[in-house]
Amino acid sequence: MFDALGTAGTGLYAHRKWLDAVSDNIANINTVSSTDGEAFKERFVVAQAADYGSGEGGVRVAGAQLGSGEGRLVHEPNHPLADAEGYVRYPDIDLGEQMTQLIMAQRGYQANLASVERATDAYRAALNLGKG
Repeated sequence: MFDALGTAGTGLYAHRKWLDAVSDNIANINTVSSTDGEAFKERFVVAQAADYGSGEGGVRVAGAQLGSGEGRLVHEPNHPLADAEGYVRYPDIDLGEQMTQLIMAQRGYQANLASVERATDAYRAALNLGKG
């Protein structure tokens, strides 16, 4: 029965890392770089099942991947980082997609937190049975 807390805890950790990555992406969506450099690279969290098939373990964050640094070129001749032709490089990050990812990560976090709360309530109720 105590496995429920551990499994939900791993889910909380994975969703928090996902929220962190999406927050970084949104925060840097307007980060400008020169055309001879790379644009901000979108961050992705890689999650894996821990002890897959055993019925225990939950999930673990296997690492992070970075998107392309190619970005998109935008003509802004008055920008201080503009090249001779007036172009700067922005990250190729879609705000709509990031907001969708943010909502999914938030809902997953909330679901795992609810599981922790329900398991804690059940453990408290079991402990109170012994008192009466």
